[in-house]
Amino acid sequence: PSAQSSAGICLPRRSTLAVVLMTKNEEARLPACLDRVKGWADEVVIIDDLSTDRTVEVARRYTQKVFTIASEDDHDAQWNRGIERADSDWILHIDADEWVTPELKRAIDGILVEDGGHSAFDLMRLNHFLGRPMRHGGWRHRHRILFRRDRARCVGKGIHVRLQVDGTVGFLDADVEHYPFASIEQFIGRQNHYTSVEARVMVEERGRPPMRRVWFQAGWRPVKLFWKFYAKKEARRDGWVGFAFSWLFAFAHFLLWAKAWEASQEPGT
Repeated sequence: PSAQSSAGICLPRRSTLAVVLMTKNEEARLPACLDRVKGWADEVVIIDDLSTDRTVEVARRYTQKVFTIASEDDHDAQWNRGIERADSDWILHIDADEWVTPELKRAIDGILVEDGGHSAFDLMRLNHFLGRPMRHGGWRHRHRILFRRDRARCVGKGIHVRLQVDGTVGFLDADVEHYPFASIEQFIGRQNHYTSVEARVMVEERGRPPMRRVWFQAGWRPVKLFWKFYAKKEARRDGWVGFAFSWLFAFAHFLLWAKAWEASQEPGT
């Protein structure tokens, strides 16, 4: 499709973009996130998970499309609720602790004019850990959060979203910046919750894990993961922060499998 300029020149039609967020008690971080997309995105859609702070009030300063729905720790369903309430051609799904960079805006603007026939795009996520950008350790990675509204839906259940795309996926070498953990205490608290949810879902979907697998995943695998993050993917180049990052994420893997074993011992599993 194309549009015509005042000079009669045929111009490519710019597709529309919705920025979609899930929120829960994000009044402190939400303004920094939304200020970076205000006036750029065609619409902003926010699905709030029963926040008890002023998140909804803050959100309504930016958009009237604010919906309060309990997630019940099913982020796939919550993503789909946001997708279904948007009207734009494309969705950029971000969290309140993510910032859209100027480079990413320019790259997405190009896609809105010419998408190359793709249904979705991977971009790069630059994670910050304890206030430091993690350019090593494997934590600057591909992130699939830009997609055509009518060509993608989430098909999983739990914390870690599984997006199913109908069509081909392109790539944008531009970053969305992610600020998930301001402290080690916050990291441990969140991973404690996430691993509980994921362990329950794992046992529900796959049944009781064999003890040989539990021993490997909870015993040997965390050691291998530490070595992978710290040595092979060079988190050591980030100094103490890289060392802490490597051990903490390895420990989170141990927690997941220890809890999966625990959940599988409960009656009825």
